[in-house]
Amino acid sequence: MLLRCMECGREYPANEVRNRCDCGGLLDIDLGITSPLATDLFDQRLGGRGRLDQSGVWRFRELLPTIPGDAIVTKPEGNTNLYDVESLARWAGVERLVLKHEGENPTGSFKDRGMTVAASHAKWTGARIVACASTGNTSASVASYAALAGVPSIVFVPEGKISAAKLGQTIAYGATIVQIRGDFDAAMKLVEQASDAYGIYLLNSINPFRMEGQKTILFDLLQQLEWALPDWVVLPGGNLGNSSALGRALIDLQAAGILAEPPRVAVIQAAGASPFYEAFRSGFRSFEPMEAETVASAIRIGNPVSYARARRTIEITNGAVEIVSDTELLDAKAMIDRAGIGCEPASATTLAGLRKLVQAGTIAPNAFVAGILTGNLMKDTEAVIDYHLGAGSDERPLANKPVLIDPTLDALEGVLAGALQR
Repeated sequence: MLLRCMECGREYPANEVRNRCDCGGLLDIDLGITSPLATDLFDQRLGGRGRLDQSGVWRFRELLPTIPGDAIVTKPEGNTNLYDVESLARWAGVERLVLKHEGENPTGSFKDRGMTVAASHAKWTGARIVACASTGNTSASVASYAALAGVPSIVFVPEGKISAAKLGQTIAYGATIVQIRGDFDAAMKLVEQASDAYGIYLLNSINPFRMEGQKTILFDLLQQLEWALPDWVVLPGGNLGNSSALGRALIDLQAAGILAEPPRVAVIQAAGASPFYEAFRSGFRSFEPMEAETVASAIRIGNPVSYARARRTIEITNGAVEIVSDTELLDAKAMIDRAGIGCEPASATTLAGLRKLVQAGTIAPNAFVAGILTGNLMKDTEAVIDYHLGAGSDERPLANKPVLIDPTLDALEGVLAGALQR
């Protein structure tokens, strides 16, 4: 097991704490997989009582970095549900759609998968303090796992651009919170500088151990599908950590002999935060950061640090990148919420983008698609209230406004009639 630079190929020991190669390139973890692995090994652990077997991350430990058991910090995480809802498949325009809801992780987002591995590596290597920049979900996960590990944490968040629920989680778990006058990208730049200057262990997705944990989204998904492959995997793209992790997962699964041909991957960005989409349109010949603005705060990122890794994912899967407007993603969110599943705004780009890709002919109507929902409905209740009750809600067909009535059965009768017609 070693760290390898994606740009120059230089190698480093896996127990060395570093954010980038000396050349500035992103680092990958090469596990050195040289022999086939049987999926029966992972299936036998389902329902096991062992601490690591109960985790939907560490159950796949032969496909993860080797970290001593006494250093592993787990809640456990993973084991999130897979929803097969015909109404959402019809709305998207595909034959079958399953949604894997990573918002069911302990702190309410997919970040916990990456954090269990990265926080464990931090504990193993003796980190004195851990840090991250965040739009909210990462800060909540860092604060929680750092507290479990007994390591102080400090999080950098953009002032006024984080939901109350996410900020509340971070406060509750005891992290030191630094608000930055600027956006996420400014916070990310500062935390990288602080990490280099003060030896702080960085827990953003630039950390290759974060990617190792997040790649288990695909392992968990395939196990739930009895190792049958979907035609496409569709997911949101912000800082591009999950997009990067999927590519790493596919490389490792092929090395382990578990799959031959990878599914295609589609990354969906909000139109107001779409530098990866613009790079894709150029054939990845150019990449330009942008000033990001979207209601989907979790992906309000204009200069994603994992760009190079995510580009690899699209290239090795012959994938696609699409954008959706805030209106499109909020309508898709309303559909997911009304199906009884629920998600935060960023997650809904998955369904909205899938629908656009079907309409464009990129994804065939007879495709079997697996979509990733990244965050819990309760992560951003302000967005819910604004969509259903705020300005413009009268023109939204999916808006669900409370009905005010007198306390009489006669008044209630009309409401009941309307409810039965839904």
